[in-house]
Amino acid sequence: MPFTTSFVPEIRFGNNLHETIGKAAKEFGAGCAAIVIDGFLAQAGLADAIAAQLSGEGIESRTFSGFSGEPKLKHVREATAVVAGCDLVIGVGGGSALDIAKIAACCAASGEDAMHYALAANPLPENPLKKILVPTTAGTGSETSATNIFASAEGKKLWIWGRETKADLVLLDPVLTATLSATLTAWCGLDAFIHAFEAATNRNTHAGGQFYAHEALQLLSGALETAVREPRNLEARGKVLIGSCYAGIAIDNCGTAVAHNISHALAGLATVHHGLATALAFEATLGWLVEADTPDLKAAARACRVESASDLPAFVSGLMDRAGIERALPEAFSGYDAAALAGEMRAPENQPMRRSTVREISDADIDAFARRMMALPKTL
Repeated sequence: MPFTTSFVPEIRFGNNLHETIGKAAKEFGAGCAAIVIDGFLAQAGLADAIAAQLSGEGIESRTFSGFSGEPKLKHVREATAVVAGCDLVIGVGGGSALDIAKIAACCAASGEDAMHYALAANPLPENPLKKILVPTTAGTGSETSATNIFASAEGKKLWIWGRETKADLVLLDPVLTATLSATLTAWCGLDAFIHAFEAATNRNTHAGGQFYAHEALQLLSGALETAVREPRNLEARGKVLIGSCYAGIAIDNCGTAVAHNISHALAGLATVHHGLATALAFEATLGWLVEADTPDLKAAARACRVESASDLPAFVSGLMDRAGIERALPEAFSGYDAAALAGEMRAPENQPMRRSTVREISDADIDAFARRMMALPKTL
């Protein structure tokens, strides 16, 4: 079957690689670099350390760290204002920081608002600012993907897609992930695992994407539990980080499926960590999904060292148990019922994930999945 794989940026991997950001910026000939970084990392001194590196290379710098949680339109607009006038953007942090950095690099180059590009309404600028991305969580794979998520002013999840948003250089440093809590390690790691699984098994999958997806499944299924239990185990952290990166390449080529339809729909109702929402949705739908018993599902099972597709639900539930995933939603969901979630699952922006799922998802299936999700305790 013919396929085309998307552009993969240069990837460098190594402990303490974040100490080379200044030199990397110099390689791009930057005169002014904007640092888009998670607030807690900035408060811990990492932004100042990067700024000092840049100064040592004769590069002016600015910092934007005024955001938390999932990226919002307000954050993207504020970041764009900081980035304007620079020739390089350095994104450091989780998926939110990276997505904000990538979108701001495009908007600052064109002068257009993020909403101009939302849901592919208009072509992205051909010459965005250069981007160095440094993930500090291992989950979203945003460092290697062309997809960027943010919430509209009304709170609806939107996406901006295009190779113009992709990194020019990715720095993978396991040391930067070592302080991540066990809970966040688990939530983010499951998100990466599901990226790889859905990319390897949905209707859009192909051999080019599966090359990365299967390797990601092996790395994540083998190392995530250790990374959760032994946070300073840099070998395990490194495997999870590479697995997340490869999973990002996989979804960049093949996309996601039903678990992401549900997790995006949940985020349309109330605030919830994307990794947790996706893990809960994956567990709730996997038994239904593997009934398809396709060759791709069997291959994904083998990548997880599982004998058959039918064994996957028990395997995934066991992995979630060992990673300490609590099957519950935040209290904010108490005000919503299954019908509200089903409505969000049917929203136009979530239909690509519905259509890509290898099994046809009927309206009855949506209602059943929504009931299953909203029956979870609301105790977080």
